[in-house]
Amino acid sequence: MTEQTPRLEIRNITRTFGGRRVVDDVSLRLGPGQVTCLLGPSGCGKSTTLRIIAGVEMQDSGTIWADGELVCDTVFRVPPEGRGIGLMFQDFALFPHLDVAGNVAFGLGGTKDAKRARVEELLERVGMSAHIHAYPHELSGGEQQRVALARALAPRPRIMLMDEPFSGLDDRLRDEIRDETLDVLKAEGAAVLLVTHEPAEAMRMADEIALMRDGRIVQQGAPYNIYNTPADRQAAAFFSDINAIEGVVKGALTDTPFGQFLTPGFPDGAAVEIVVRPQHLKIDLDRAGKGPNPTLADGTAARGEVTRARFMGSESLVELRMDYGGRLVAKVPSVFLPRAGTPLWIMIRRDRCFVFPSPGRTGQPAAPR
Repeated sequence: MTEQTPRLEIRNITRTFGGRRVVDDVSLRLGPGQVTCLLGPSGCGKSTTLRIIAGVEMQDSGTIWADGELVCDTVFRVPPEGRGIGLMFQDFALFPHLDVAGNVAFGLGGTKDAKRARVEELLERVGMSAHIHAYPHELSGGEQQRVALARALAPRPRIMLMDEPFSGLDDRLRDEIRDETLDVLKAEGAAVLLVTHEPAEAMRMADEIALMRDGRIVQQGAPYNIYNTPADRQAAAFFSDINAIEGVVKGALTDTPFGQFLTPGFPDGAAVEIVVRPQHLKIDLDRAGKGPNPTLADGTAARGEVTRARFMGSESLVELRMDYGGRLVAKVPSVFLPRAGTPLWIMIRRDRCFVFPSPGRTGQPAAPR
């Protein structure tokens, strides 16, 4: 069976500003109907990559392809309007002097009847039929976003580029609009590249996440895989808070206050960090008063004292100062608010740990265990 031709493919794109490479050898492949999130902190090159694909900025090297046809290299260039690309941005960019129908129809070709039919079809799909004659200033932020989506989809683009399109919405509306937008995009069959700096948005929207840092894609894959097998310490920390327990490798094992951890792949003497997310710490209330560091079947429990506990709605965050000198944060479902100074025994879910070189030290990360 032959491999499907990508709807969008970019190969080894680079772009340099002022001697700094802001897009560094970036490659991506998107199939029809696929949603890929380009995720990373502000300034990592996400929006520049999007502008290069859209054709409003030129790359220094690399090529862009759509349905197997060359769109752009450093010599040949299809103009932006000829690329079959839809665009959505943070500010929606609706024309204030046009009503909803006029905004959605802007740039559409064909007969008047054909344009009207396409406008009505899309407004029905995004739930805006009742506002067809309204002007942008008469609409809420969520309604403007729906109109901007309909306008971007009206010409039936084969590729949709979205640059932080939901950042202007309040939290109450954001999840609802994201889900509605995803349903419409999937139905249209366009390849979607969504730029965001919010891990939760990428996890909610994407079939695939490309994690970007300092102009490069450092990890790419399905949301589950990106979250559960981070490429490095920074990748793990980008998706959630982390706890790090330091140690030194000896014979593929690392001693910690929580017992020994398997750390294969590191040489003896290598400084490493055992990294675990707050929700994967286990608080054993039954261990209080049973002596220092009781050993359990799944490892050693270490003692600490609560410094602060906060209720966050669906969970509680408990901060601890450990007897061995470190500080940890545990995330507990529901309400758990022990007073400051309360002693607690802490264990680590070993199947949810990652091992990485300590910052500034050499070594290769081991698989999670």
